[in-house]
This record gives sequence, structure tokens and C-alpha cells, in this order.
Amino acid sequence: MTPPALLASALSNRYRIERELGQGGMATVYLAHDLKHNRQVAIKVLHPELAHSLGPERFLREITITAQFDHPYILPLLDSGVVEPPTSEGRRLLYYVMPYVSGESLRVPYEARPVWRRRPTCSCRSTLPSPAVRESGSRSRAASRRRMAEGSRSRTAPVAVVAPCCDCPWRGRSE
Repeated sequence: MTPPALLASALSNRYRIERELGQGGMATVYLAHDLKHNRQVAIKVLHPELAHSLGPERFLREITITAQFDHPYILPLLDSGVVEPPTSEGRRLLYYVMPYVSGESLRVPYEARPVWRRRPTCSCRSTLPSPAVRESGSRSRAASRRRMAEGSRSRTAPVAVVAPCCDCPWRGRSE
């Protein structure tokens, strides 16, 4: 039995799988209809290889933590579980259910952005340096040109300057 057919039969009393929405490196996402609440949902099913290496215990533990998130930019978790295969050689399917948000894939606007804008929006991780960092870099380049003009043989490597603007987890890290 293929993973979509196995999933559809295992969840047939709760969800009606309508079609595949997309695939990524970790999972396949299906559009489904929640029969109990009469709404569309997205069911994300981890690829069997990842599900096998992760294991159901760790998956369920991480899902329990994820279900506690309450943020306007994070979709809530509606349901999750493990689908046991009907045969012993099959692998378990790990899935979770989220509200379905219609519209284009986030990949489309992301890939349409210039490469230098493909970063988190936190300005301390911005690819465009702050004025203080630009000024520091200008002073460093000017000092290097002066040393070269004076005949100095010093070959010091430029130092990466990171000027964090907030208390994000990337504070103080350079790439």
C-alpha cells in the first residue's frame, strides 16, 4: 500500500484526503477535508525514511512542544499521530494536521526576491550592513590602503563586524 493510500485508509473516519499539495525535503503535504468540523486542513506526512530515523516517540514529544506555540505567524497544530502499516515490512507514517491556508506557495515570493534579500527579516542578520558597520568597514579599508601605500608587508585578515540590533538568537554571530 502506498503512503497516500495507507494514510487515506487509516484516517478515513476523520479526514478525506483530496489531493497532494506539494513535497519538500522532509514531508509531503495533502489537502484534506476534516469530516468532524467540516473544514479544509493540510496534513503533513513525514517521508518514511525520516520518520524511521526520527522515531515515533521523539516525533510525538516534539509535536507536543509544537502544539503549545501561540504566535500569529505560526499555524496551530490541530492533530497528529502515527499510522501503523498493515504489514511488518512497512514503515510507520508520522503526520500532523494544520489549518489549510489557501494561496500561493511561500516558495514563489521567496524565489522572486533578490538573492541579497533571502534572509530572516531581523536587521541584525540583514545582508545590508548598518551605517556603523559600513563606516567601520570603510575605515578598515582606508587603513589597509594606507599601510599598502607605506610599503607595509602586514597581511592581517579583515575582521567581521556584526552589529546586532536586537535580542534575537543570532545576536553576535557572523557567517
